Amino acid sequence: MVLLAAAVCTKAGKAIVSRQFVEMTRTRIEGLLAAFPKLMNTGKQHTFVETESVRYVYQPMEKLYMVLITTKNSNILEDLETLRLFSRVIPEYCRALEENEISEHCFDLIFAFDEIVALGYRENVNLAQIRTFTEMDSHEEKVFRAVRETQEREAKAEMRRKAKELQQARRDAERQGKKAPGFGGFGSSAVSGGSTAAMITETIIETDKPKVAPAPARPSGPSKALKLGAKGKEVDNFVDKLKSEGETIMSSNMSKRTSEATKVHAPPINMESVHMKIEEKITLTCGRDGGLQNMELHGMIMLRISDDKFGRIRLHVENEDKKGVQLQTHPNVDKKLFTAESLIGLKNPEKSFPVNSDVGVLKWRLQTTEESFIPLTINCWPSESGNGCDVNIEYELQEDNLELNDVIITIPLPSGVGAPVIGEIDGEYRHDSRRSTLEWCLPVIDAKNKSGSLEFSIAGQPNDFFPVQVSFISKRNYCNIQVTKVTQVDGNSPVRFSTETTFLVDKYEIL
Repeated sequence: MVLLAAAVCTKAGKAIVSRQFVEMTRTRIEGLLAAFPKLMNTGKQHTFVETESVRYVYQPMEKLYMVLITTKNSNILEDLETLRLFSRVIPEYCRALEENEISEHCFDLIFAFDEIVALGYRENVNLAQIRTFTEMDSHEEKVFRAVRETQEREAKAEMRRKAKELQQARRDAERQGKKAPGFGGFGSSAVSGGSTAAMITETIIETDKPKVAPAPARPSGPSKALKLGAKGKEVDNFVDKLKSEGETIMSSNMSKRTSEATKVHAPPINMESVHMKIEEKITLTCGRDGGLQNMELHGMIMLRISDDKFGRIRLHVENEDKKGVQLQTHPNVDKKLFTAESLIGLKNPEKSFPVNSDVGVLKWRLQTTEESFIPLTINCWPSESGNGCDVNIEYELQEDNLELNDVIITIPLPSGVGAPVIGEIDGEYRHDSRRSTLEWCLPVIDAKNKSGSLEFSIAGQPNDFFPVQVSFISKRNYCNIQVTKVTQVDGNSPVRFSTETTFLVDKYEIL
């Protein structure tokens, strides 16, 4: 299919908004659109009309036409499918299908048209994806602005408090007949009350820098946000203050959300001198009609030794995985020893593992399209009704040995149609009107609570509710690989150790 142009025009052929996807002059496109109404035969019902050089594929919209101009050798079925998507985009930005409304939102329509077609060829996008691409909403920018406003408010409050302290000190000094502190060569009798307040305002940051945490004297750009992002405690404090002021801070990056959930919900671990962190991350993509498109899981054992007397050790690994996982040891680890006895030790037994650093000693990978390997299946069934769509969505845990915590199933919603009407629900939900999403929140999914469902109704089309995204965190790993014992190289005496296990989502989508 080669699409030359997409336009909204009146029934007289006047172009209101037109987007050309190949090189065309304004005179050429205006001439093609002006000739379009004259070519239509009112006695027949068609959705296209042809000339010697081009084909018009059109759809009436009240007093207007949505017209696609294509080459004559393009696929008419693809043209009609593209035309339907164009026609659905226009009501997203225009409240009424009138010439004034189309002209007012012409740039929004052109941006949306560019997401549908690129260089004359149709892009594989749906209405929900177009809405997301054209919104260009930056959650990080909102958080940065909110944090900066909080810093400014705190700095002003600190300034007022310090000003009161200096004013009180000045009054006390005047009573005792001494010079007021903090004013250098200016005597207390030479400074009036108004100028004192002005001087305090100007010098407050120099006089007490250590006590002003946000350092408002040097407002910074986006690099400041990056600096704050590296300090988890400061960001948590700012977010807590924003929440107390009525702001709702939502996470846009799913992996970031899961890492924050790890910090919040993971109990304090009593770390021994030998500590191991077992972490797995899953990337999964499923089709809405069933079928696993791709599932990839990466795992790693990180070893950390805090006492050099335990540097020469061996890890006893128990591998009960039956899914065909591929294992790989660190280059400095004795591979033959691991293959024969499932022991992780250095090639040179006289050497020690590094101290006070995380060392990856074993990693594994699983890639499959076997549906039985899906840990949590999600079925989303939108069905059209008279006023919109009735959506039924259900989950089922397939791996009974897993316990998934803080599960959030995010369903996109059509924008500008209000909140969904919830029918039945297992768990809780949150409706984010700014992002047009419905979050289905489940604290725990395990063998005792392995299935559940949600029903809601809202205006829209079935394609508007995809892709569905899932996030969770688990303290049990998917591949049953564990370290059961740690011993010294000399004498095989056992060593006390601690283990931290985390199973996270990198990407989990139903398209």
